[in-house]
Amino acid sequence: MTTTVTQYQADFPILGRQIHGHRLVYLDSAATSQKPRAVLDAEFEYYRHSNANILRSVHTLAEESTEAYEATRREVARFIGAPRPEEVIFTRGTTESLNLVARGWGDAHLEAGDVVVVTLLEHHSNLIPWQQLVRRKGAELRYIELNADGTLSMESAERAIDERTKVVAVTQTSNVLGTIPPIATLAELAHRVGAILVVDGAQSVPHQLIDVVRLGADFLAFSGHKMYGPTGVGVLWGRMNHLESMDPVLYGGEMIGLVERDHATWADIPQRFEGGTPNIAGVVGLRSAIHYLEQVGLTTVETHERALAEMAYHRLQNMPGVTVYGPSRDRGALVAFNVDGIHPHDLAQALDAEGVAIRAGHHCAQPLMQWLGVTATARASFGLYNDENDVEALETAIHRAQRYFQR
Repeated sequence: MTTTVTQYQADFPILGRQIHGHRLVYLDSAATSQKPRAVLDAEFEYYRHSNANILRSVHTLAEESTEAYEATRREVARFIGAPRPEEVIFTRGTTESLNLVARGWGDAHLEAGDVVVVTLLEHHSNLIPWQQLVRRKGAELRYIELNADGTLSMESAERAIDERTKVVAVTQTSNVLGTIPPIATLAELAHRVGAILVVDGAQSVPHQLIDVVRLGADFLAFSGHKMYGPTGVGVLWGRMNHLESMDPVLYGGEMIGLVERDHATWADIPQRFEGGTPNIAGVVGLRSAIHYLEQVGLTTVETHERALAEMAYHRLQNMPGVTVYGPSRDRGALVAFNVDGIHPHDLAQALDAEGVAIRAGHHCAQPLMQWLGVTATARASFGLYNDENDVEALETAIHRAQRYFQR
């Protein structure tokens, strides 16, 4: 495994940096992944060779740009097993994708007294849009509770999802606990009562094979920047029948069919939801990121990263004064923890002095922090460029931080 990972590390130029005199140990991929040279080159080559706006013109550069943009749409559809490329909508990221569902589908379909079900695991991006939707509609927001180990309580799910439920919104992998909910089972519960299932795939799509049809989702949202692609580009996939029932949320250029003085009609899907000039270079870079992940192999990525996460979990769990959160097995590629007597922000600064980059804070999951009984945690998250040496560097840096703060 080490030889193969070393090969991947060489693909990421930023990993050659020195941080405070130490090699960079990047353990913050759940926030954003680093970018391989192939993605950097793809964006640069687009701007150097084909830069033009899409759809609007018929000259050569515009046609090249449009084809590159639409080719990525086809690649994304294939990558996630979508039946049709038209079901793939480009956004700025997972947050915008989930807001698009809440506004576009939710405003059209929810009524007073309806129910939206979420879980305590959710990132704010898959919580606040639903909070706002139920407030607008006079609907009800319910939570699926957690078991003591941070896994999802299916008994709570069965109680929460009933005949009044219209939406079940759930992360495929918790960005704090690493918990992996049983999405297919939740899809069955939702569809049994006529509800839709909205899946936040920000922490799953970069790390495992995805087939939206087998998953049972009605919508899937994810971001390019967490899957070795550029920032500012994301994806919303939706079943065509749901997309056809939605009005656009962003109005302006290229999302219209016909505009009269007092009314307008909408373009076909997906252009209906892609008003304005998109992040064309970012979309081109996303295609390169997909090719890179497929070249490595998603099965290889998943096996490698989960093994590192379990290794880190058990090593930190065995360290005196360290509390680790979430299930010990079958977890995503991250570990959240706290060190006695050291605030997570102070710990993150101490680790940075050793060249180790982690995340500290509430991770945009404050209801989950309340459930844990803490205000914040530290978090180490892994990518395909990490290896056992990085786990050891994390462990060593924590030991040094403990000695420093206990002086």
